[in-house]
Amino acid sequence: MRLVVARSLERESARYRRTGLSYPEHGATAGGNLPAGYRHLRRRVLLGHGELVLDTAAAVVMSWEMHRRAGLRPAVTAPAAETGATVVMCAGWGGIGVLAACRVVWVVNEVDRRGFAYGTLPDHPEVGEEAFVVERDAAGAVWLTVTAFSRPNGLAPRLAGPAGSWAQNMMTTRYARAVRAAVGHQEA
Repeated sequence: MRLVVARSLERESARYRRTGLSYPEHGATAGGNLPAGYRHLRRRVLLGHGELVLDTAAAVVMSWEMHRRAGLRPAVTAPAAETGATVVMCAGWGGIGVLAACRVVWVVNEVDRRGFAYGTLPDHPEVGEEAFVVERDAAGAVWLTVTAFSRPNGLAPRLAGPAGSWAQNMMTTRYARAVRAAVGHQEA
């Protein structure tokens, strides 16, 4: 785990572009079974109904805007999530925070389902993967699903105990609120 000054994120992003993922189960969030030995998180939130909600929510998720609206400061190697893109984020207060570096491991871009997953890079406080998928069901309801598996990376996160789970749950709630706020009361 590293602390970082927010204004140095672009420099940090360049440092992680060629770094390998910090866990072996690359892409596991794309399937139904998450790997053993990790905490699992699955949350599904109703966003609204119709194509406009789907398109707006997917744009917010895929453009990193969800992360910005949730209070993170992402520095990215691509303006939209694409396989292989690196994102380095800072979560904290003022200009200093905890560094969270990730790489996009898969993207889905279907008519009724769009999203991506990223996996952790070295120095991230957790080891694992997190997926963000917006999908429209047969009844037209649009959902945001967040799926993750993770465990502490290093001594400080392990000593934090349940604080890591609490932080992940808090961020998942913030992501869901950010996407819901972006779609507002749109219905189509």
